[in-house]
Amino acid sequence: MLHWGSTSTHVAYVNIAYARKREKGTVSASAKSSAAIKYTGLRLAVFAGCFVLVAVLVQFGILPKGLGDSNFVWVVLLALVLSAPLSFVLLRKQRDAMSEQIVDGVDRAKDRLHANRTREDGIA
Repeated sequence: MLHWGSTSTHVAYVNIAYARKREKGTVSASAKSSAAIKYTGLRLAVFAGCFVLVAVLVQFGILPKGLGDSNFVWVVLLALVLSAPLSFVLLRKQRDAMSEQIVDGVDRAKDRLHANRTREDGIA
């Protein structure tokens, strides 16, 4: 017997809600991958912005130029160090949406696997 708090019941309600949204056309077939693509694109944009900012600051001498010929590597490393916490704070909503879609997909895959296993067990 399934209770309201059980995982199987929750997964069933999430799948039903997703199916209803899909029937209404509010969820497209590519919605699953769009959150991940959007998040990745925004992460790259934050890094590119940090890269340009650091390159300009190094060019004007506000930040040190690095050692010898390591200027490009220095700028990339500084941009990575700056973009990581910025992305963590600024892209929280996109990251949550992406993780929600991934969890929903994994739950649906687990349900299909469980249904296939029980169907195979029922035949034998």
